[in-house]
Amino acid sequence: MAIYRREVMSNMVEIPTNGAITRICLVRHGETEWNAERRIQGQTDIALNATGVRQAEAAGRWLRGAGLSALYASDLQRAWVTALAIGRATGLQPSAAPELRERRYGVFEGLTYAEAEARFPEGYAAFEGRNADYDFAGGESLKTMFARVTGKLCELAERHRGQSLAVVVHGGVLDIVNRFVRGNPLETPRDFLIPNAGLNWISAVDGQWTLESWGETAHLAGGALDELPS
Repeated sequence: MAIYRREVMSNMVEIPTNGAITRICLVRHGETEWNAERRIQGQTDIALNATGVRQAEAAGRWLRGAGLSALYASDLQRAWVTALAIGRATGLQPSAAPELRERRYGVFEGLTYAEAEARFPEGYAAFEGRNADYDFAGGESLKTMFARVTGKLCELAERHRGQSLAVVVHGGVLDIVNRFVRGNPLETPRDFLIPNAGLNWISAVDGQWTLESWGETAHLAGGALDELPS
């Protein structure tokens, strides 16, 4: 898995071209028990475990000197509680961004990956093969998720152009954002890590997105779990 730094991409979006750099630190929420159990969370509202709370606080301490102007988070509690910890350290009050919730996994939610494969072999093959149209029978396709996540990301970049902000999200959201910024298809195998409470910096200027760094965990004692699998 690659760690990216200062990798300039050519994915263009409609952001006013005033030359101001907008920097966004995307933070994955801290660990939950379902993460530790390799259980699919989706939009099921799972709390942080003790490790996750410590990770959230560590991310906050690390970001204290990052010059942040704003803080946003998914309204699912694992992201929201992570954001509250960052807010206590930085003096910022998080704003809810429901558009940045995790993917809806439908009938897969609550199952481990092994259980999902055993119960729904055809669906799991579509999921594992990154079929961008597959929606888990009541869930959400990658194409649908891509539209809601990138739409909100561009909205925040425009609203805060020239500023730095933090956004607390989920593993699936980070998977979408990485591909969007790098201009990679949804269907390609993942070649990057998505650790719990990892820091991922991107920026936008003159309509061009840049991946500055990805999967940073220097602030975490003992490392972190990766998003499973993508």
